[in-house]
Amino acid sequence: MTEIAEWVAPIATMIAAMMTAANLGARTTGWGFVVFVIGSLSWIVVGLSSGQTNLLATNAFLTLVNLVGIWRWLGRQRAYEDGGRSARDASRKSSAPTLFTATGIAGMSVDTKDGRTVGKTVEALIECRTGEVSYVVVASPAAGGIAEQLRAVPREAIVFHCDGLSIDLSNAAFEALAPLKDGDWPDTAVPQVAQAA
Repeated sequence: MTEIAEWVAPIATMIAAMMTAANLGARTTGWGFVVFVIGSLSWIVVGLSSGQTNLLATNAFLTLVNLVGIWRWLGRQRAYEDGGRSARDASRKSSAPTLFTATGIAGMSVDTKDGRTVGKTVEALIECRTGEVSYVVVASPAAGGIAEQLRAVPREAIVFHCDGLSIDLSNAAFEALAPLKDGDWPDTAVPQVAQAA
């Protein structure tokens, strides 16, 4: 039993870490916590058999943390995602305007008016008073695809679709937008887009 646990513990821990770090949705993250529980229980077996009380105590605590993760991601967050998905799917079948979830905006593909895919959405900034989108931050590959550049595209230049966004800018106009600095985004839509378009 101990020999099996010695193999299962590190393998399960590594797999679970990849599943949760990948941020592939509530179900994948939730199942990552299930795998974390398998890993922490295996580490408990190793700790018991080897007399390592620190390993035993740490993984007993981590088992509790991982159970909370299962409840959070396979319970609550999964229910939120399922609810949003059901509303989105139902709206596509009805005569009402098509919906997508606000949290679903992150990761949507962004195309320019000349049909070129320039990146993916990172975030949408909403105006507090009106509740309207002020601008969307778009991440584009840079430096050979290793790094990325972030640009703010104002709401006036954005056309929302069910599975992506298009912007009313040419590729050259999009690339003319000044890249955002890490952690220092503007407090309002960038006025230079009207000139760049």
